[in-house]
Amino acid sequence: MPVEAVLARATAHLLSLQNPDGWWKGDLETNVTMDAEDLLLREFLGVRTADQTRATAAWIRSQQREDGTWATFHGGPPELSTTVEAYVALRLAGDDPGAPHMQAAARYVREAGGIAATRVFTRIWLALFGWWPWERLPELPPEILFLPSWAPLNIYAFGQWARQTIVPLTVVSAHRPVRPGPFALTELHADPADPYPARPLAPAATWDGMFQRLDRLMHQYHRFAVKPLRRVALARAGRWIVDRQEADGCWGGIQPPAVYSLIALHLLGYQLDHPVMKAGLDAFDGFTVQTEDGRRWLEACQSPVWDTCLATVALRDAGLPGDHPALVRAADWMLGEEITTPGDWSVKRPKLAPGGWAFEFQNDTYPDIDDTAEVVLALRRVAHPEPERMAAAVRRGVEWNLGMQSRNGAWGAFDVDNTSPFPNKLPFCDFGEVIDPPSADVTAHVVEMLAEVGRARDPRTLRGIAWLLENQEADGSWFGRWGTNYIYGTGSVLPALVAAGLERDHPAIRRSVRWLESRQNPDGGWGEDMRSYEDPATWAGRGDSTASQTAWALMALLAAGEGPDGAGAESVERGVRWLARTQRPDGTWDEPQFTGTGFPWDFSINYHLYRLVFPVTALGRYVTGRPLGAGGGDR
Repeated sequence: MPVEAVLARATAHLLSLQNPDGWWKGDLETNVTMDAEDLLLREFLGVRTADQTRATAAWIRSQQREDGTWATFHGGPPELSTTVEAYVALRLAGDDPGAPHMQAAARYVREAGGIAATRVFTRIWLALFGWWPWERLPELPPEILFLPSWAPLNIYAFGQWARQTIVPLTVVSAHRPVRPGPFALTELHADPADPYPARPLAPAATWDGMFQRLDRLMHQYHRFAVKPLRRVALARAGRWIVDRQEADGCWGGIQPPAVYSLIALHLLGYQLDHPVMKAGLDAFDGFTVQTEDGRRWLEACQSPVWDTCLATVALRDAGLPGDHPALVRAADWMLGEEITTPGDWSVKRPKLAPGGWAFEFQNDTYPDIDDTAEVVLALRRVAHPEPERMAAAVRRGVEWNLGMQSRNGAWGAFDVDNTSPFPNKLPFCDFGEVIDPPSADVTAHVVEMLAEVGRARDPRTLRGIAWLLENQEADGSWFGRWGTNYIYGTGSVLPALVAAGLERDHPAIRRSVRWLESRQNPDGGWGEDMRSYEDPATWAGRGDSTASQTAWALMALLAAGEGPDGAGAESVERGVRWLARTQRPDGTWDEPQFTGTGFPWDFSINYHLYRLVFPVTALGRYVTGRPLGAGGGDR
């Protein structure tokens, strides 16, 4: 099939997915801990229903592999904590521990070290039901809220996602509630004679050893905490949580803060019929995906702003006119989502005027730098009937992004200079990345946006470019913080550098081109497995070909002038042919692989729209030859 026909079919499918209100949103798939914890939350609060349990358990069973385990991404290795949580959820649903699928799961858990080897979050869930002792969990007291913003380990030293999770967990940790579970879990202990082993102390001269001993002091403080001070700390934590509840009832638009905030507030005396609690529980309905065969699973987050700006860029690059009704509706919706009130980011930037966008439907406390940059790029591509309104929103977004630049010249996702080495050292924080340092992909998107609005020579843009050049890997790639992984980083950075004015024969660009060409699969596509975060020597740029990752590679190569008539045209042509050959009849692509990243290695994401929106972008740029950074041409 001609490439133009492939692009037309994909474009038509993407247009068909737009909501009448103007937005796009693909499902955001993670792993079954979301579903298991939903049942555990409802069990703890006493609101679990038979219908919810049956549908959720059916989904969890459907994700179990032949060896009895669960993974955190498609094709990934068994994951202990995920398997434990899934197993417990199925026991809540009534599955017989003697059933073959349950025996297989329990056998793996024991062989992998049992409950004692699971992450802190898993053991917190188990402690809520008496399946693990609170004394064997790291301690983090609510008095941490008294620390000023300049102090080490204050709550603003944590990334926004960790901050919102840790504050309610300090309340839970202070109360140490136990609502005895309806069964025992002795079959999940590696050594039934010693089910709750203490973890050995690291040498005192090491960071791990120092923080382990600090944790012991915190346990002593828990026993002798000054009661009036503890009451004030708990009250402050409760206000902090309630103040950050969003209009849709959620917290930060993501699952972990929502579930722990509900538990914390309930422990602080909020009844289930309180408006805050009702709104919080009702919010989960919006995160629920019901499958046609009666299964139920939960999104960890939702991505409408991100999906909408990416779809807008894709459709313009595919050749839709800037005043196409679908694009105008998308721009109207994005304009309505602008956040014009201060959030937690203003702790570090109190004088900076707001003007950003979040990832989700509702998350006014935490606009993010990446979404803001991409929304500006999308708005610039639309010929809107109210140009002054568009220009004002773009100007606010640009200024807010510039104001969120970190000291090193780069940009993180949510905060400025969120780079303290201490939060990740806490024994409490073993659940993934808990700080938000600048990354190549976010910095690249900001640089591309600044070039688009005519600020390529702005000193702040030049500092961002310099940071990107300094942080290129030796092999020519860039690390991908929010997408998998080196292909995503390189696919983000290379187009940005070209848009900002680097010549295509610049050594950094030529190195990245050579790296991409060396990673092309024999079938013509590109792919990268999540294991590249753990083992880059083996997996960087390596994996089964996927539509999204093939598109990222093509976008980078096209930006570097490699096709259709460039020196690397053959690589581009093979990638385009792979997309054409693997397209489904409905215009999209199959992509069970996870190519999105929440926490590198620890939390992986399958954005269901990535398999469509990025191929449309890449094929559009291939067919139309639309120059990057041209602002949409005929806007």
